[in-house]
Amino acid sequence: MKMTDYVPGTPCWVDLMTTDLDGAKAFYGGLFGWTAQVADDPAAGGYVLFELDGVQAAGGMKTMSADQPTAWSTYVAVTDADTTMAKATAAGAQPIVAPMDVTDVGRMAMFADPTGAVLGLWQPRSMKGAGVVNEPGALTWDELNTRDAAAAKAFYAAAFGWKAETSAMGEGMEYTELQVDGRTVAGLMEMDDEHFPKETPPHWAVYFGVADCDASVAKVGALGGTVVVPTTPIPPGRFAVCQDPQGGFFSLFQSKEPEGAAS
Repeated sequence: MKMTDYVPGTPCWVDLMTTDLDGAKAFYGGLFGWTAQVADDPAAGGYVLFELDGVQAAGGMKTMSADQPTAWSTYVAVTDADTTMAKATAAGAQPIVAPMDVTDVGRMAMFADPTGAVLGLWQPRSMKGAGVVNEPGALTWDELNTRDAAAAKAFYAAAFGWKAETSAMGEGMEYTELQVDGRTVAGLMEMDDEHFPKETPPHWAVYFGVADCDASVAKVGALGGTVVVPTTPIPPGRFAVCQDPQGGFFSLFQSKEPEGAAS
């Protein structure tokens, strides 16, 4: 699915901060077929655009300090990063990156929500977000994993106007769909000690589409990554949780539907 714009309140971009950018290029290029294009503007600091068949699918950059871990980040499209950041802060968020211009392509900010999960804001200018989603090698889903679902629902309703629709998921668990104008844009799951290690912090998880989850899991291992949760069936399809060679967590998703999950 090709994208040219995003409704405000919709996750629109993901990028990787990594301790080894060359290693990440090799790993994700081998796994998803991405090619890496370094931003032309020196002011971009060597930011990499990962492209799928010539269309931007995600971003990447080297970590800025020795104590910064490798991690994927999700960004939500907004009409005004400053106004949204002010709303998020008033609702209990802790600012991490104050609103700032990213050359002439957009304006970004980043915060930790009241439960501790980090999320970015993206006010688009020339760069709207991922140009391709919901197909193999592209972003298919963004999911908040938190230990306080009630607090998260209240916060994101205040910050983005998201409506939370919660339903049973089996084994005593629930799953929440976060919606904008009746359209699901992301998911939310409350972490427990049975399914998540106690040391797992609240986080926004990113899912990339694959045509064959088992084959992609095998490729993760062959490329030096780690499989954290093996291929597991869920109602929409099958998923697996993986870790790249530098330690960044991400998930694979094989949909039962041709175009994948909503993003």
